[in-house]
Amino acid sequence: METNCVIYKNFNIKQKLVNKRKLTKFLDFRILFKKYPLLKSLANNYDYSFKKKNLKNLKKYIEFNLIGMGGSILGAQAIYDFLDHKIKKKFYFFNNLQNFNILKSNKKRLNIIISKSGNTLETISNLNLILTKQKNNKNLIITENKKNILRLIANKLKSEILEHKNYIGGRYSVLSEVGMVPAELMGLNEKKFKRLNDLTKNKAFINYLINNVSSIYTNIIKGKKNSVILNYDEKLNNFLKWYQQLSAESLGKKGRGFFPIISTMPKDNHSLLQLYLDGPKNNFFSFFISRERNPFRFNNNYLIDGLDHLYKKNIDQVLHAQQIATQKVFKTKKLPFRSFEIIKRSEETLGELFTFFILETLMLSTLLNVNPINQPSVELIKIETKKTLKK
Repeated sequence: METNCVIYKNFNIKQKLVNKRKLTKFLDFRILFKKYPLLKSLANNYDYSFKKKNLKNLKKYIEFNLIGMGGSILGAQAIYDFLDHKIKKKFYFFNNLQNFNILKSNKKRLNIIISKSGNTLETISNLNLILTKQKNNKNLIITENKKNILRLIANKLKSEILEHKNYIGGRYSVLSEVGMVPAELMGLNEKKFKRLNDLTKNKAFINYLINNVSSIYTNIIKGKKNSVILNYDEKLNNFLKWYQQLSAESLGKKGRGFFPIISTMPKDNHSLLQLYLDGPKNNFFSFFISRERNPFRFNNNYLIDGLDHLYKKNIDQVLHAQQIATQKVFKTKKLPFRSFEIIKRSEETLGELFTFFILETLMLSTLLNVNPINQPSVELIKIETKKTLKK
């Protein structure tokens, strides 16, 4: 199945599609929007808590610090990496406790601080370090409209606050204020990311989505609980980290879900491929590929006898050949895999992928009978960390 942005290929191993009727019923969007209001942010009529004209003064900045954790930052970082050819501004991302990365600077930057709860320890810690080392920065805070630590800090700093809608969890928030404010400040068009309305009218897309979810569920109940993501495009690294969090945190409950593992190709041909091919048969695979146009061709002066297969070839052709070869061997070994081939690097492509995997995750949660919104066990770590620091 192909759209203008992505070529989708479902799992190569034919299986009886289970729960197809249930999944079709699930995609009644009149009901779905009521059950999962977070989907409003994927639609082109989403009501932001900001007006574009209010960002005008912020667009004069050339350098930005984006401070957050998990879903608060991964989506924007995925956008920045995937569309870097369109972006002329510099963004620095702080998504872990990383004092060594926070350098003193006299340049004026805009700090964009994002936390739904407003109490995320790592985000607040990094903000404190940046405020200490970079004293000329302006601050913009995106958080829920309730009393929390970030709002208290914002009042002290006299910084602008944008509302993080309370019905949109961090890992689902990329097409809300959380991802679209940074996208606008990058010089991108937020409207182009909104693909839900068009995609839900595309019967081929909906059928593929249903068949895909059914295949994944079938693999899971057959004991294949490792989802190995074979990535042939480095510019998708942070998108895949976003997807990794989305699937792990939404579905990993009640002893259910699957373990999403990102594998960098073709490098991992020389480290992990042997395990994938001849190790335990508890994996299903997803290939991510892009159609690149790299003009560099191998210099024939440095190609000795035995390398004639590289004459007039470029790096992208080698990469593509490795991907095709790997898929052929997977078919021979009867290893289940699907593939996503990127046709063009655009806002529309990334918006389509964000939409696809959010819908996939919500549909899988229904089959697995888990709540895709909460993350109760993560809260246990936060509570214990606070207890430890108080000692």
